[in-house]
Order: sequence, then C-alpha cells, then structure tokens
Amino acid sequence: MRIFYLLILPLFLAASTLHLATSSNPARLNPIIATDTASSEIAGFIFNGLVKFDKDGKEIIGDLAESYRFEDNRTVVFKLRRGVKWQDGAPFSSDDVVFTYNIINDPSVVSPYTSTFRMVESVTTPDAYTVKVRYKQPYFKALETWMMGILPAHLLKDEKNLMSSAFNLNPVGTGPYRLSKLEFSKQIELTAFDDYFEHRPKIDRIAFHVIPDPTTRFLMLKAGQIDLSGLEAMQYERQLNAAFFKRFRPIEEISHSYTYLGFNLRLKKFKDPRVRRALSLAIDRQAMVDILFMGHGRACTGPFLPGGPAFNPEVPIPQPDLEAAKALLKAAGYDDAHPLTFEIATSNATPVRPYAAEIIQHQLSKIGVKVTLRIMEWQAFLNMVVFPREFETVLLGWALSLTPDPYLLWHSDNDKPGAFNFIGYHNRDVDSLIERMQQTVERDRLSTIWQRLFKLITDDDPYLFLYIPDEIIVVDRRIHPIEPALEGIWHNYIDWEMAPE
Repeated sequence: MRIFYLLILPLFLAASTLHLATSSNPARLNPIIATDTASSEIAGFIFNGLVKFDKDGKEIIGDLAESYRFEDNRTVVFKLRRGVKWQDGAPFSSDDVVFTYNIINDPSVVSPYTSTFRMVESVTTPDAYTVKVRYKQPYFKALETWMMGILPAHLLKDEKNLMSSAFNLNPVGTGPYRLSKLEFSKQIELTAFDDYFEHRPKIDRIAFHVIPDPTTRFLMLKAGQIDLSGLEAMQYERQLNAAFFKRFRPIEEISHSYTYLGFNLRLKKFKDPRVRRALSLAIDRQAMVDILFMGHGRACTGPFLPGGPAFNPEVPIPQPDLEAAKALLKAAGYDDAHPLTFEIATSNATPVRPYAAEIIQHQLSKIGVKVTLRIMEWQAFLNMVVFPREFETVLLGWALSLTPDPYLLWHSDNDKPGAFNFIGYHNRDVDSLIERMQQTVERDRLSTIWQRLFKLITDDDPYLFLYIPDEIIVVDRRIHPIEPALEGIWHNYIDWEMAPE
C-alpha cells in the first residue's frame, strides 16, 4: 500500500488548477440558451462553434470546421474536421450542426441566436463532414452566424423541453474542458478533455469560485487565491503593493465597449447640428479619461472598435475649443440671457456613469450651458426613460464588436418602439450604406463600407462619443505563454502552463 501511495502522490502534485472567480451561479450551461455572463463564460470552455476569429480579429478561421468556402454570394460550404469527439466519446458530424440549427428555430426554445439566423434559408448535409448553408440573400455575417456552440444531437434529439433539460446543468460539448463539478454558490470545476481535437489543454483543471461580493473577490486575488482577474483603475493605482506585482503580471488592453451621450433628435434644440457640434467642442474627453480611469482609457472617436476592420483611423479625436463652441451656440440663438438647458439621464448600474455625468455638467457650464442630472436605478431607467423616449439626453454605453451591425442603432427603420435607434437618428446616406453593407460578403469591401459609415455618423454628432476604458487584467506570473491580442488573452489558453509554486 505504501508503494501505491508513492506512485500516485507525484501525479497528484503535478496536476495544475487555474483559479478564477465569477460573480454569480450559471443558469444554463447550454450555449444556445445561455444569456447570463457566468453561463456564457463557462460554456465557452465546453463547446465549440464552426468558426472563430483569429487572435487579431482580422480573419475568420476554422474551429469545428476545418475550412469553408463561398459557393456563391448566398451559399457557404463548411468542411468539418474528422475525428472530433463529444466529451462522452461519440463522434461529431454534420448531423449535430443541422440539429443545432433546428433547435435555434424551434418556437419553444428561447435563444438569443434566433434573430441571428433569420437570414438562413436552408442548412443541408451532403455527407457526414459537409454542411451547406444557403442564405435568403447575401449576408455580411454569413460566417459569424456559426460562431455559437454546437449541440450534440445524439443526446438531445429526444428531449421534450430543452429549456428545462437536465443537459443544461450537465453539458457535454466538444470543447477543451468538460464539467466535472457544479456546486452552486461555491465552486464550478472544469477538467481537461483528453481527446480534444487540437490537443489536451496543458492546465488540468479550471475552478470558478462563485463570489458575488466584489470586495471579497479583490481580497482573494490579493491573497493569491485567484490566478487571473480584472481590476478597476483605482485598485490598480492605489490599492496594490510591489509584492502583489512581483506575483502578478498586469496586462492592459482596450475594452470592447464605449460610453456616449445620446441626443433626443426629435427635440427642436437637438435637431440643430450647430448645437450638437458646440456641445462636442466643449467636452474634454481626455480629461474624462484621466479623472474617471486615472488615464487607463482613451477618447472615443466613433461607434466601431479601434483596431478592428470597421474603425476609421482618419476620424480625429474631437479637441476642446470653447470659443468655437460659444460662437456656434450664439449662431443657434443661445446666449447668457437665453442659455441652452437640458437634462442628462443615466443609471447608477455602472458606478462610473454618474461621475461622468457630473464632469459633463461641469465642462458644459464653461460655455454657459445649464445641465441638470437624473440618476436612476437601471430597470426604471430603461422602462421609464430610454424605451419610452422620455429624455432630452441619455448617458449610456454599447459593446464594440469586430463585426458590428449598424442597422440596429443607426438605420431609420429602427426608430420605432422597442428598437435601439431610440434617439431618432435619420440619414438617407447612412441607411443606403447599411443596406449595401448587409448584403456584402467580401471582407475588404465590407471594411470600406464600415469605415465610410463611421465617418458619416460621427460627422452628424448624433451621439457625443466619449471614452473607451481600458481593461486591466492581472495574471499570476506562473502562467505562460500569455499573448495579448485584439481578441484578448484567451485565444491560446489551451497552451497555457502553470509553473509550480
């Protein structure tokens, strides 16, 4: 018996575990119906899509698909990898892809991907390793549509109700990690899948600690009980010492979100482009970044991700010019006797936004504009202000995508109840370009159209594009190789290793 233990002990000690934190329990570890952050994050380790972005976000590369080609501008053919296994040992095939497509279109299934697949006309399988997708018309997201996780047909084909299926908390995917432990409000553990089609991940386990309180998460990080975490700028600058950074490597990258001040363009005062431009010229965006994020961020120049294919680098950062701003306001009929007044409405769900509103209020006072603030709880803000369009201006944010769909925010068709063009923006040239963009599949042409849209929209000042905060991540220095890229640091996580303590 003593010999047995001596043999096993070195193996046990060699096992590596990556400790992470999540703020909530996952609701459903099913990539098709996961809508909360914890579920989506964890499911991402368990499932694969047909394709994915490369680390720089420039190219779409194969995942479960070995390759793809456009047969014509409405038809894409995916060639699937051979030898891919589900985590229960069953073979992956084209039947799983068709099954997943049918599940997404099942009226009884509530999936965030339903609208994404609205353009698909048919999905057929010439053989076990070929999937042919026919679209109703040329569609710019013909490939991105298939980045969501694929489900196992052999396990779910007889499922009566996917929404309440036991599979959602006992998932089986093709991904590099499989679920091995699910303890609600305590810990979720993933174990490396030995037969993963690329190769077995080099880190043996990933442990998610469920910690709702951000202060507790921060203290656990400082104590070395979490190996990788995001930080607020204040924490990074003021609440950590040299010993912490001896253990942890900081990585700072642009976040994929921006904050803006949106005008209600139905109001007479904001229909005047001189007013919108005057307000833009009165805002010192870099000062906002310095105050709110202690310099860890950048001024936002427009609606698409810097460094991505839609970004227009020729659009400059608006520079403050108070005298020009005052002249524009005077030309529009506003002066000290008749000052421009309006309210900024925002929510305290994002703690920094109320402070951003106060900075804007102060900066605009320098050109004689009188601003009042309304800070609300998130749900009340949406239901009473944003969606009923009961506002003068709103301080909000959007995510920044590598393949943005400006139709949702900027097309005139979406100036309707419940849609996202709630500011009431209308521009025929923008509408026309968006419609052309949606039927463009060539990546270079698509990038050119996006960049033209970027300039047209920013020239109109429908929003004051304000700032993009940086994402600050710290990683235990034992973990390598970490390779920051536009897609973040996770693109090569199956190659990560952990040196011993």
